[in-house]
Amino acid sequence: MDDLIHLVNGWSDQQFIKEFGSLFEESAWIAERSAGLRPFGSWEEMIQVMTKQVLDSENEDKLELLRKHPDLGARISMSTSSVQEQAGAGLDSLTPAQYNELKQLNEGYSRQFGFPFILAVKGHTKESILDSMRQRLQRSEQEEFVTALNEVFKIATIRLQQWMTKRAT
Repeated sequence: MDDLIHLVNGWSDQQFIKEFGSLFEESAWIAERSAGLRPFGSWEEMIQVMTKQVLDSENEDKLELLRKHPDLGARISMSTSSVQEQAGAGLDSLTPAQYNELKQLNEGYSRQFGFPFILAVKGHTKESILDSMRQRLQRSEQEEFVTALNEVFKIATIRLQQWMTKRAT
């Protein structure tokens, strides 16, 4: 893996953005801002730098990043990564009752907070996702904004780990 980070450090900005522009849902601006901050000493440093780009951005940029995420379990067009992640949590096999509840929770959450419910679904089941949605609807707007951003960071880290695993084989 160390050889791979050195290879990534030597890429052009365009190649870096092409490979990592989708770590954060439809938000290549994060990779664009991070590309010039290479070389990275490790993968952890790379994801920390990318996370810092988000944290240092304007609140409107953060909100736009959150709004790029699809509703969980939605039957709409999503990025390939989102489709795979949601299928892994069983969201592609909801019963009609679970789908209706998820849809209602998503709508209520978006209405209350102004962005979709975001959860790094790896390791979750459809039941634990529904439980998490019910609990998080009880939070304050600021608390949920921070939680949603942290979930975005978890998702990006998982996607980077998957990218590294693919390249290592």
